[in-house]
Amino acid sequence: MSFGFIIVLFVIGIAGSFLSGMAGIGGAIVKFPMLLFIPPLFGLTALTAHEVSGISAVEIFFASIAGVFAYRKTGLLHKRLILYMGGGVLAGSFIGGLVSGWLAEETVSLVYGVLAVVAAVLLFIPRKKTEDRPADEVTFNRWLAAGLAFAVGIASGIVGAGGAFILVPIMLTVLAIPTRITVASSLAITFISSIGSAAGKIATGQVLWGPVIVLIVAALIAAPLGAKAGRRVNPSVLKWILAVLILATAVNIWSDLLFAK
Repeated sequence: MSFGFIIVLFVIGIAGSFLSGMAGIGGAIVKFPMLLFIPPLFGLTALTAHEVSGISAVEIFFASIAGVFAYRKTGLLHKRLILYMGGGVLAGSFIGGLVSGWLAEETVSLVYGVLAVVAAVLLFIPRKKTEDRPADEVTFNRWLAAGLAFAVGIASGIVGAGGAFILVPIMLTVLAIPTRITVASSLAITFISSIGSAAGKIATGQVLWGPVIVLIVAALIAAPLGAKAGRRVNPSVLKWILAVLILATAVNIWSDLLFAK
């Protein structure tokens, strides 16, 4: 890797990991398009969708655990939610990670684009106000949560994402989990998911370790800072930040799929 390529990767890692820690996502929603489109703008090596998904899968493991560490003493980590959704998404992401090795580049990007659109739509659906409930009073349909997490895990394993960018809207809209509990718990669920997707990507030889190391260093620095910032931001602002990120990514991915020569 050239020095310029390392610098660009590091900046992408810092920006993506800060936003992921703040919004409770693993960071693939931000980093996937950045890794795909930004290096070529500087005349650097263009990464393929398979390479980006492999890099993201391993890097998210470290970014999410760094974010969880920042939330460990806040009382916002919902253990049962993490157990049921984490178990479902772990099984699904491992399957998706294995399957992805046999899919075409365009299919990987297409799956990512569909996920982004679904997530954006879910975030704009009105929901009941739940922000005042403490964590120990939050209830949810356990098997619905596990089933949805399994389905999301398969798709997110294909693109090398932890799946939080679509699990967060599901938790907010379908399961009616308060925003702050969703943000904290989704990082833990993403960490569990990343175990499956990373294992699948490594097993099928889709990981470039040089870029991964650069992004891991950036994640360990920026994700905890983002998580601390997220605790000070109004929950409705967090929701809109996430919605804008997902919508912008969906537009970017679909424009590339539809209009690429």
